[in-house]
Amino acid sequence: MYLLLLAHILQSSLLGVHSCPAFCACTYGSSGTAQLRLVQCSDPGIVSIPINVPADTVKLRLEKTLISRVPRAAFYNLSELQFLWLVYNSITSIHPSSFVNLKALRELRLDGNLLSSFPWEGLRDMPQLQTLGLHNNRLSSLPAHAVLFLPNITYLDLSSNRWVHRLHGASLMLTILPAELLDLWFPLPGQQEGQVKRRILGLHDNPWLCDCQISMVMSLSMSLGSPVVLMDQFLMCSRSLGQSAMLLTQADLSRCMRPSVQPSATKVISPLGSNVILRCDASGYPTPTLTWIKTSSYADCCQQQIPENSEQLPRNLESFMQESPRVGVRWSIISLNGLSYKDAGEYRCQARNMAGISEALIKLKVVGNTRLRLPRKKSQKTPSKSKNRKPNQNPGTANTPSVKGNQILQNISPPSTNNIQTVPNIVSKVLPVDKNIKRPKLNSAKKKSQKSTKSTSESSNNSTTALLSATLL
Repeated sequence: MYLLLLAHILQSSLLGVHSCPAFCACTYGSSGTAQLRLVQCSDPGIVSIPINVPADTVKLRLEKTLISRVPRAAFYNLSELQFLWLVYNSITSIHPSSFVNLKALRELRLDGNLLSSFPWEGLRDMPQLQTLGLHNNRLSSLPAHAVLFLPNITYLDLSSNRWVHRLHGASLMLTILPAELLDLWFPLPGQQEGQVKRRILGLHDNPWLCDCQISMVMSLSMSLGSPVVLMDQFLMCSRSLGQSAMLLTQADLSRCMRPSVQPSATKVISPLGSNVILRCDASGYPTPTLTWIKTSSYADCCQQQIPENSEQLPRNLESFMQESPRVGVRWSIISLNGLSYKDAGEYRCQARNMAGISEALIKLKVVGNTRLRLPRKKSQKTPSKSKNRKPNQNPGTANTPSVKGNQILQNISPPSTNNIQTVPNIVSKVLPVDKNIKRPKLNSAKKKSQKSTKSTSESSNNSTTALLSATLL
């Protein structure tokens, strides 16, 4: 299969430089100073896509032929193609890779064929595409995932997609628009990125169901400054399949309301290991359903405690509760117990109904436990030994006062007769000191130094003791 495809591409590139396909007309058109090649094939005898279309073709029209399918890489050698019209043929199927290498294509028209489905993912191969015509086909549905490939499309014609088999009565018709398209065509102020694109939509002559989606499209397109213009505003809808259709403006769809979401808090900070509850409330008609999605993790905190690739984001959360106290209102909560650092991040509460989708963002930050630290005791610095020290001046440390003395004199303690500590110290007023606290022993060098200065400090100690006794009296 791949060999045949390769041979097809090689043959197209070799034969399609200067030759013109059979039953086709090749002409040049001017666009300013440039000469553009135009190829038109409209002979009923053509049953397949021509393989020798000139490689410099800018516009290719295949009209009113018997072509029934578009194979893989059918236009691979036409990298300069900007306009592709495959209208009013008998095409029933298109391969998802039919439009590979059409990076310059701006307009694709498939009107008047027999398509019951369209490969929406194939639009990825045409990044410059702006116009897509699917008028007068047999499309029966527009899948929700199509919205992923339609952001650049500014002209979309889906009109007249209805077909009823005359003998069996089977029908193929476009009846429902997915709610995701409303978010693309009518973005909310907080959801739009950059300038909103103006779009032209063809939705007429389809047997739509009278639901909120088609009603919202109609009402929003008629509002002032709407980004969407309908080719025909006379849309028909029916209450159910088989019932007679009526003008959409006559249907009682005034209660349709796009959901709105209000979180209880937009930013939550909670300590590690605690429990937290996130809540959001939504309103809309029909009553919206709520889902929770974790979209990202925090990268500015505790990244070293979070293992890499610990979870794939975004992901839907399943363990949550929701309840509807009355029609048009619903609330939901999600409980996170025993918080860890991996629970931190952004959570989105998403509300959805037939009229559209809305969501609210909640940021959760997890902080570590902080330890309480007692204030340090203030102590006098031990004076360093100096060559110019007075003879009676002796370095040392203060002795610890008794509890009774501490109650009377908070800041003064009597000197100790111990040889280890000799200099008074400031005692804290807040924390009483226990006399039974074991003190570290000084090394032998300090002991020798203190013994040598004992005799010189006795006189100063006696005078200090006398002053203390007088104060107590």
